[in-house]
Amino acid sequence: MGDHYLLPMTNNMGKVESIYIASGKREPVQQVQSAVLEAGKGIVGDRYHSLACATLAKDMEVPANHVSFVAAEELDAFMSRHDLKLDYGEFRRSVITSGIDLNELEGKRFRVGGAVCYGEELCEPCSYLARTVHSAVLPELDARAGLRCTVIESGTIEPGATFEVLAKPS
Repeated sequence: MGDHYLLPMTNNMGKVESIYIASGKREPVQQVQSAVLEAGKGIVGDRYHSLACATLAKDMEVPANHVSFVAAEELDAFMSRHDLKLDYGEFRRSVITSGIDLNELEGKRFRVGGAVCYGEELCEPCSYLARTVHSAVLPELDARAGLRCTVIESGTIEPGATFEVLAKPS
């Protein structure tokens, strides 16, 4: 898969750089200074939180896409290769991180700021990003486009919040 531009995962490494939400599908993203992650639903005010609330109201299971994280290092490397100057929000991931290999969090529980999340699966790029950001998003950000997570304990995050991998429950 090529070189990764991220640091190896160790306990208490990595931090939140910025947070973005969108009120609806394909709606513009806006950067926020802090966010409340609600267990079982996602970021309050974000499209996935609204979808989770609507799904729960129908007594259906909520998809495991509450929050998406992506590493600034991966986005910076991609933009550098293509001489792009974009805001991180244009990549439509909720939480921009630094100093952490998010792929290492797949299948793990971790604390970020005051919330606890579970790394469900790698968040692969989609054709929408290929159309709106750059056609090379699909091949080049495969296994580098972030991590899709569920929120298992509510809490607040803000830029500077750190990550901590948690032991599996006994």
